[in-house]
Amino acid sequence: MSSSSSDFMLLHRIIRFIAGTAANSFFTEVRVIGEENVPKEGPIIVTATHHNMMLDPAILSVAFPHNRILNYWSKATLFKHPAVAWILYSSGNIPVDRKSKDRQKLFGGTFKALSKGNAVALFPEGTSYTEPRIMQVKDGAAWAALEYSKWKKDHPELANQPGVKIVPAAIVYTNKSKFGKAISMEEYEEQFFSSEEGASRAAVKRLSRTIETELVEATINAPDWDTLYAARMARDLLWEGDKSINLDDFVVVSQTLVDLFSNADVVPNFRNIRRHLLAYYSLLQSSHLTNSVLSSLPLPQSLDPNTPATTPSRLYTLAILVRDSLAAIAALPFFFLPMLVHLPVYIMGRIGARLVEEEEETQAQNKITFGLLSSLLIYSSAFFFLWALFCLLYLFAGYHTRMIDGKAKRFVAAWRVLVGVWTPRRFDLSLTALSQFMTPKTPPPNPWVEKARRAASDAEDTPPPRSSSPTDLQLQREPPVKSRSARRPPSRRLVRHVLRARVEAVNALASLFDQLEQAGGQKVIRSSPHLARSFGGSVVPQKVAEGANEIGADSESYEGYRGVKEVVASLRQKGAKIPTLRHGRFEGDWAAALSSEGEESYTTTDEKEELVWVPPSDSN
Repeated sequence: MSSSSSDFMLLHRIIRFIAGTAANSFFTEVRVIGEENVPKEGPIIVTATHHNMMLDPAILSVAFPHNRILNYWSKATLFKHPAVAWILYSSGNIPVDRKSKDRQKLFGGTFKALSKGNAVALFPEGTSYTEPRIMQVKDGAAWAALEYSKWKKDHPELANQPGVKIVPAAIVYTNKSKFGKAISMEEYEEQFFSSEEGASRAAVKRLSRTIETELVEATINAPDWDTLYAARMARDLLWEGDKSINLDDFVVVSQTLVDLFSNADVVPNFRNIRRHLLAYYSLLQSSHLTNSVLSSLPLPQSLDPNTPATTPSRLYTLAILVRDSLAAIAALPFFFLPMLVHLPVYIMGRIGARLVEEEEETQAQNKITFGLLSSLLIYSSAFFFLWALFCLLYLFAGYHTRMIDGKAKRFVAAWRVLVGVWTPRRFDLSLTALSQFMTPKTPPPNPWVEKARRAASDAEDTPPPRSSSPTDLQLQREPPVKSRSARRPPSRRLVRHVLRARVEAVNALASLFDQLEQAGGQKVIRSSPHLARSFGGSVVPQKVAEGANEIGADSESYEGYRGVKEVVASLRQKGAKIPTLRHGRFEGDWAAALSSEGEESYTTTDEKEELVWVPPSDSN
């Protein structure tokens, strides 16, 4: 096997082409931000966030600037057989001897790749996981970069070659990748080369903290799942269209809303506002609907809680469905055929997602994998017909994507709303049954994430001390009972609840911003330090508790503050359509007739700041 074949990375190019085709069929757009920060040549180590074991390398390789080929770490033992070694090298893998305690030997393959001016991609979080924030950044990338600088210094023939740089890469799965400014090793080399005891490890820790800071500033980080979900729901209500928010602003907007909903004391009725947003978010997930699709339907929506807001009548929803059906029929020759041909892809994608309902990022992985396999079967069959007749296979696939993305989702949503509204009310879920779908499900914790990072949350779940005697029944724990996950009800049984929750969520969001705008120019909220610096806020040093984690200590030792009026103005400037209240305040007793055609409403209660539902008067 010639080395030139491996250097050309033939298999890597083929795999990257296939991965790009699959990604383009799943994502409507992949946006690359910060391309100017990536060196066109010279040795670099790319440190990327890691949400998904399969998708992350694919997206990173496909979207990497300047079409540079990335090399990934693999176990050195896999390279023993020459044929296997050629396959691994050609597909972009380099050996790492993880059993070696000598770091120069450990990173031997990495040094060889970097000395040729190649790019090496690592995932410093150590494992893929589903968490609302970056949980850990390990030292492997920092050790590799600084050890290469030391190795290069010992090889005079490489003196004229540029030094290695670290390029942070944030993969955010609303179709974009962001590359931060390259980190030079010059600031850390002097300390790393020092003979002083512990100096090299301290330099590695400093570099790891810098990498983590760059990754945190380029991603969305929330203290808990409820805060993240509430911020997502608020974002979807403020930017209703799927493509209405500029992807360049996506992380800044999302993190701003996360920071806003991390301030529990921002308004008196904050708890109530967040509860309504979470309820709507959860019901959308359970009903397989999205706010963007619902907002595209001409459903009545009142932003005034003092004005009765009704769910659409049955004739009105029928009119919506008829209108959308006629629009679809008008384009039927162009719409039906690609939808019918690609129907197996959607079915297989849905099956793949259901296999991992509790793992949000893995759902996307399974959808792409199952969809790609189905597409290969379909396109292989279609190839012999379409290519021979029209040479339009590629255009056919692209046309399908553009036709289906809007029309099919809108048509299905209109059908679900119609069926839900026309279904007799007695088939709706009762309040008791509905309660389990009013709270979003959170993914299970990843056992591979450092436990020290979850010390605060784990402390609450610490089991009692183990009994030393089998007769000490008081300390004996019962074996865990495996609970079955609740089966999702048909969407028709949730439609009325979804539409009510939508009105409540919009009213709650309007109340939040109404109170923020009336708060005065002096009110501030806690914010991410990097956003506070960017928008003219203040950053205050915080005392780091003794024994705090070394990694991430810098980011945790500062607290940012932004003015409320500046936050609202910034969201508006980036395109947020903030709902407003027309009459008075959100608080207090108010009636909202959310039933259709005089059907019975319901009453809910809570400990504080609960809305009281008053059923409409019976006209019979």
